[in-house]
Amino acid sequence: MNRSPPDDGAPAPLSPADYERLCDFLRAHTGLSFSEGKRYYVERRLTDRMKARGLGDPREYLELLRFQASGEELQHFVNLLTVNETYFFRERYQLDCLVRSALDEVVRDRPKGERIRIWSAGCSTGEEPYSIAIALLEYWNKADDYEIELRASDIDSRVLNRAREGIYEARSLQYLPPALVAKYFTPAGPGRWRIIDDLRASIDFSHVNLVDPDATRAIPLLDVIFCRNLLIYFDDIGRREASAMFYEALVPGGFVFLGHSESMSRMSSLFVPRKFPDAIIYQKPRETGGARP
Repeated sequence: MNRSPPDDGAPAPLSPADYERLCDFLRAHTGLSFSEGKRYYVERRLTDRMKARGLGDPREYLELLRFQASGEELQHFVNLLTVNETYFFRERYQLDCLVRSALDEVVRDRPKGERIRIWSAGCSTGEEPYSIAIALLEYWNKADDYEIELRASDIDSRVLNRAREGIYEARSLQYLPPALVAKYFTPAGPGRWRIIDDLRASIDFSHVNLVDPDATRAIPLLDVIFCRNLLIYFDDIGRREASAMFYEALVPGGFVFLGHSESMSRMSSLFVPRKFPDAIIYQKPRETGGARP
């Protein structure tokens, strides 16, 4: 029996049981984990989407999320739930580690001309993958010797569109040296800059849900994965599943970069922590075989 919305036209409140069902559904379909402490945050966004759909009963909305064949409404809801706080050269020391240490190990036994694949998982509005591209061009002296393939993905379709567009405000560029802003950006209006076309074209942006096995298996074997400050939104089970997926996605000897507050040792024993001068990152042991063709 459907509950009637309040007289003011606002959607009916979410019961504790319905909130639990919603969180279970989100965890299973997106990996995102929301505790009781996040209830207000989730309910605010739920209310926004229910109003947009003209629904007054939360259970009607939950049914829509569960059974809509296109998944369009789930995408709208996920877009509201995701947090996208980033900027260029964030945690710069990890980019230094990439170009000063990790990539030299990746190509140690490879002839020139081979392909190197790098994936920015949870790329948000694109600052991370563009930062990686700039760091490679500016600071890795072997960049011209190899074919570098940069992939970037997110579950939020809105931020992917912004990443492809490549237009940023001053706040996003505040830690980027002015010489690099002048070199890799063009003015795009008052207080706005756009990544140059060549750099935008060099990155393959795609929609990837980390808990969708079909989507992650479609990614070719990788040499480096950046997944920074994303798994903090997963629960312990989700983090273990994601780390196992990263392991399968990497070539032997490949590396994972996590955020400064994240530790692979708390998620998985599959990786070896490597302490380089600039950062600690995590490596798939070289003696393992490739998990996928």
